[in-house]
Amino acid sequence: MKGLSAKELELISSLEFEKKYFFTTVDIGAFVKNKTQRYNFIKNLVKKKRIIKLNKSKYFLIPIKAKTGGWSEHPLIVIDEMMNGENYFIGGWAAANYWRLTDQIPFQYDVYTTKRQGQITLFYARIAFHRTSKKRISYSTVKMINNHPFRIAPQSEMKTWIQLRE
Repeated sequence: MKGLSAKELELISSLEFEKKYFFTTVDIGAFVKNKTQRYNFIKNLVKKKRIIKLNKSKYFLIPIKAKTGGWSEHPLIVIDEMMNGENYFIGGWAAANYWRLTDQIPFQYDVYTTKRQGQITLFYARIAFHRTSKKRISYSTVKMINNHPFRIAPQSEMKTWIQLRE
């Protein structure tokens, strides 16, 4: 592959072989000698657009089979991995679309969490973070998509939310 060093190619192919598209800094420990080298390794791969940073320690691998670097993953899975599977739920139009309460394809994914706020764009999907309470998060439902769990607002709550929009 053009632009990748032998060591970088070895790391990417190893992670892809193990089907570890979402990985942490610990997963690449065998490929580096120290913390500084790990930081530089990750920084270079982010700059070359071969990995995408999701949070402080978690990354998404753009596989080798994506020659030009264009790749996509389901936004609900990316959000779950970004939030480490806890203290969040997906609401708004994305949840309404999931529950088939609307035919609108969501342009924005509203994530309700106790920790973050603001918005980012990943894989051409805008993700907006909103603050909420732990009590409200406890009412969320765990569902599966592509054999991956994620948290979403309950269908009854989304029916009420849709009715308020009409």
